Amino acid sequence: MPGAVSRIVPSLPRLAVAGALVVLIAGALVLVSAAAAHAVPTPVPTPSGPGGPGGATGGSGVTLDINGPNGTPNAAILTLVGITVLSVAPALLLMMSSFTKIFVVLALTRNALALPSIPPNQVLAGLALFLSLFIMSPVLVDINNGAVQPYLAGHIDFTAAVHAAEAPLRSFMGAHTREEDIALMTRAAGRPNPQNASAVPMLTLVPAFMISELRAAFIIGFVIFVPFLVIDMVVSAALMSMGMMMLPPVMISLPFKILLFVLVDGWGLIITSLITSYRGGG
Repeated sequence: MPGAVSRIVPSLPRLAVAGALVVLIAGALVLVSAAAAHAVPTPVPTPSGPGGPGGATGGSGVTLDINGPNGTPNAAILTLVGITVLSVAPALLLMMSSFTKIFVVLALTRNALALPSIPPNQVLAGLALFLSLFIMSPVLVDINNGAVQPYLAGHIDFTAAVHAAEAPLRSFMGAHTREEDIALMTRAAGRPNPQNASAVPMLTLVPAFMISELRAAFIIGFVIFVPFLVIDMVVSAALMSMGMMMLPPVMISLPFKILLFVLVDGWGLIITSLITSYRGGG
């Protein structure tokens, strides 16, 4: 055994040198093959002279077609329009629908009950959103039938679709906008008086519609506040007469407010009044 070990030990340096040579040769082969692959000459295109407006070969320029087959809009254009609508949807919802009026009335009702955070804003916003969809469903149906579907079918172009969608919205906003508010915005813009409602520009009609909606919302809120204010005054007078001046009247009046609101079905009355106000045209 000592002799065998003595024969193996001198051979270890030779094995190490042989292994290193194999690794170096393999690496050299890889580098040579990679260099050969990158050394393949790339044909240089022959420069051509300047072409005409359509290109020297007749139609080699870059074109953008907004219409697909059979005159229908291109899928990329539809995607772009959809993203644009989604980005401006909150502004359209606030400025051109019944959402603002409903949300303000619900918030005033919550404040009249002396409950600043119940129901939370998310609940009020969700209820206002679905009530707005319910109220404006005829307008949305008219827009879909008169603008969206003809545009998707390729019967009208994008500009005609926008004008067709504007008509139902203009009719809805015009029916719930006071003439005084339209005159106010017209004078503020320095424009001449329009001949009729259809001649009012959208840039004037939208803020006038918002002012009318806020005015109507505050009127409804005032009517809601009155009975709860009476309850607060009665409770405060009773506490003063009993000498309980250190007891906050809100602690006593809040249960009576909630009881009154539940007994008269307050949410149902408010929602019914809001829906009826739009069906009545103002």
